[in-house]
Amino acid sequence: MKIVGIGTRVLNFIVDTILIAIISMLCYHGWSLYVQFYGYPFFNYGWFFFGIIFIYYTFFEFIFNRTPGKWLSYSKVVNKQGMRPSFPQILLRSATRLVLIDMFFIPFLDKTLHDFFSNTEVVEA
Repeated sequence: MKIVGIGTRVLNFIVDTILIAIISMLCYHGWSLYVQFYGYPFFNYGWFFFGIIFIYYTFFEFIFNRTPGKWLSYSKVVNKQGMRPSFPQILLRSATRLVLIDMFFIPFLDKTLHDFFSNTEVVEA
């Protein structure tokens, strides 16, 4: 079980963030049509972006143990024993990602905040 490096994590982050931005932009514009034509309440783009982040990571990491970015870099999420993480671990990982300072903990913890709190690792597949 070899833990992936920072470069792989950055690649995962970039690919996943681009996909999340595209999905959330489509949802935002689709919702805006309902706002314009049917009088639905307006929601800021941030609600869509952060909501999609939570759903995206929870869905992909629970079902497949990896996101599209992790598929690209041949890596996956495991718990400390090298097994599939539990659903509460995945939920905690996804919720902690919503904290904007998540990545700034790498110099202090030698891992991201979402890995630290959920007791998970990203390893080579």
